[in-house]
This record gives sequence, structure tokens and C-alpha cells, in this order.
Amino acid sequence: MTDAKGSGSPPKDVRHHFHDQMAALERSMLGVAETAETMVGMAVEAVTTGNVVLADQVIALDAQIDNTYQAAHDQWIRLVARQSPVASDLRMMSVLLHLNITLERMGDQAVNIAKLTKVVDGLPRSEKIVEALREMGDLVRPMIRTAIHALVRRDIDETRLLPAMDEPLDRLNRNMYREVVACGADDKLLEWATRMMMVSRALERIGDQSVDIGEQVAYLLTGELHEFNDTGSAP
Repeated sequence: MTDAKGSGSPPKDVRHHFHDQMAALERSMLGVAETAETMVGMAVEAVTTGNVVLADQVIALDAQIDNTYQAAHDQWIRLVARQSPVASDLRMMSVLLHLNITLERMGDQAVNIAKLTKVVDGLPRSEKIVEALREMGDLVRPMIRTAIHALVRRDIDETRLLPAMDEPLDRLNRNMYREVVACGADDKLLEWATRMMMVSRALERIGDQSVDIGEQVAYLLTGELHEFNDTGSAP
């Protein structure tokens, strides 16, 4: 007869503890996502207004993301080493690792924008380019929120909204070079505009990272990993 405190009970308790730790790791990632979205908004505001003080605040926030990234990475390693997850748990651990890396890179893109704000301080500006960057910022932040909400709600339909949300962001990025070329008659303005092309590229990349998170959520829910096409479905 198996004792009530024998071999049957501890594995269940251990698995329950593992799921609690995995849920805590996911909550940590959601906190990083919120910080990353805030940083992106601040970075866009800084670069479109020339606010170098705000740019410094974005750069300072990156240390918070980096610290959480390292702590989450270490926790992920410990969980995998101790629990050897399989099946759906293994998928979730894979998604959390990917999410941790993606959000850290998203924060890095916001820092790049903030640093460019400081580089171009005092240079003349093109309001047309500024407006395009503001529009890109207004497009990309909802993409981050949509990707994270899809994870929280385990909602595959929400992930499929992301490619269509990304398309106008891509279009604005593709058209940016024309606006930069139009600044060519003024060397100082062209210097500023060239840097803004880098800002545009950073925002476009954040959009891609949001789509990537959506693809990971779809993988979590279906067990199949595919890149979305323009309609939000796998090829």
C-alpha cells in the first residue's frame, strides 16, 4: 500500500510548483512588454519634439529591461534544468524564451531612437518627416498591445490582425527615403533626415517584432510554427 506521503504525491506537487513558476515568468514578460511599449512611445515623442531630456529617460529605462531580461533568462534555465518540460509545457517555455529575447531587442530599438534624438539635437527638421514618424509611432504601439493581449487571452484570432496592422507601417518606412532625398539641397537638413531614416527603420523593426510575438502565440496554441502571410494566416 502506498503511503499518503509516498511517491504518488510529490510529483504532482512538483508539477504544480513548476506551473506556478512558469506563470510567474510569463507575468514578468508582460511587465517587460508594458515597459517596452512605454519606451517606444517616449522615444517617438523625444525624436519628434527634439526632447533630449526625454531621450535620456528612455535610455535609463533600458537598464530595467536588461535586468529583467537577465533574471528571466536565468529563471528559464533553472526551470528547464529542474523540470525537463515536455509537450505543451515545452512549447510554453520555448515561447517565453523567445518573448524575453524579442522584448529586450524591442527596448534596444527604442534606445536607438533616443540616442538618435541626441545626435541630431540642434539640426534643422522637416515637418513632413516628423509627421510620418509620429504616424509610425501611432501605428506600432497598438501592434505591441495586440500581440501581448493575444498572449494573455490565448487568442489566435487576435494574432492574425497583426500583419494587416503592419502593412501601413511598412509602407511609411518604404516611402521615407523619398522624403530624405527631398532634403538634399540643405546639408544640415539632409544630415538630420538621414538619421530619421534610421528612426523609421527602428520603428518598422518593432512592428516586425510584434508580428513575431503573434507568430509565437499561434505556435503556442496550435503547435505549428509558421510565418504569417499578409492575411495573418500561415502559408
